[in-house]
Amino acid sequence: MFLLKKIVSQLFMPVPLVIIFIVLSFVVIRNRKLAKSLLAMAGGILIILCSSMGSNTLLAPLEDKYPVNNEPIGKGCLVMVLGSGHDEADNHTAVQQLSNTALARLSEGIRQLSLGEDCKLVVSGWSGGTNKRAHADVMFDAAVELGVNPNSIIKFPLAKDTIEEAQYMQWEVVDAPFRLVTSASHMPRSMAIFEHAGLNVTAAPTDFAQRKTYWWYFDAGSLLSSQRAIHEYLGLLWFKLKRVI
Repeated sequence: MFLLKKIVSQLFMPVPLVIIFIVLSFVVIRNRKLAKSLLAMAGGILIILCSSMGSNTLLAPLEDKYPVNNEPIGKGCLVMVLGSGHDEADNHTAVQQLSNTALARLSEGIRQLSLGEDCKLVVSGWSGGTNKRAHADVMFDAAVELGVNPNSIIKFPLAKDTIEEAQYMQWEVVDAPFRLVTSASHMPRSMAIFEHAGLNVTAAPTDFAQRKTYWWYFDAGSLLSSQRAIHEYLGLLWFKLKRVI
């Protein structure tokens, strides 16, 4: 089910979707009107999603829901950083192996630790099926490189997705309060999952992707941001469907 979910979601990502429309236009080439319509749709999708206006429009409902959290943390300080990804390289430090998203999340997690006393940091993520080491292990090493006491870090190296991360956290803390750190676009889905699991969670978003620039500006960064937003909307839909089913 995990692999099937990943494959299906990829079909709705911008680039695969545009390719599908282009291929279909060649399949129905004898029906010129339909073929032209499919090509126009492919071009329209690409133009909209590559624009800063398009990506910001998609991201705004996700990223604006939870503000940056600068509130002091009371007793029982606990901060969880959700996993993202890394690339293994023997000649790179753990910090250098982290993806930009993972590094942004970890940096915010460490900043959140400074808002409390005697805090513990929770990191999570499996190997992804392609890496030798679990993402949680690399995050652990990176946190230590950035000055976090290794005795203050808890790892969930088997968690494959946000739902499993919530399950592991529930087993670990039951109903103890904690801060949840993840990308701003990912936060609405994460909060929905963690709150559904009955956890006492407070949002601490980071890695904001909205950018103030000319509305007509087109670039690959906007396309990537649009893809990020679409991924989250699909994830929210999937989570709601699972609850109904």
